[in-house]
Amino acid sequence: MTQTFGFLLVCLIIITVVVYVLRGISILTFIPGGAIWLLLLFTILTAILYNFARVKRY
Repeated sequence: MTQTFGFLLVCLIIITVVVYVLRGISILTFIPGGAIWLLLLFTILTAILYNFARVKRY
């Protein structure tokens, strides 16, 4: 379970950074700011879930 959240977290961080940088240099200007905020919030939520899964005691 931890590996799944870890893989998802790394993928989301990479996608978020790439989209943010490409929108910043005016390549992806058609993406609304709300979509970037949702991507960022989903990344933060995944990081929190990953942390909970990592420290969970069995």
